[in-house]
Amino acid sequence: MDELLKAVEGLPLIVKVLLCIPCVDVFYGICRIVKGAVKNDIVWLILGVLTVFPGAFFIWILDLIWVLTKGHALLLGEEMFS
Repeated sequence: MDELLKAVEGLPLIVKVLLCIPCVDVFYGICRIVKGAVKNDIVWLILGVLTVFPGAFFIWILDLIWVLTKGHALLLGEEMFS
């Protein structure tokens, strides 16, 4: 599972931006769930599930902003909010 997160981090910027498109952004939600499983942290799992189902309608905007400014989707990089 950790390989998936490393592979996503290594994607070119244009591919990361394309993954922020509504309905495709569910991929980043799944990555958040995987990160929660890798970290063995229930809070990360809950955040991942919340961004897949109810949050999928607005989270793509935040992911797009994060990808363009920080190079990774919301809650997926090494630096979260700094």
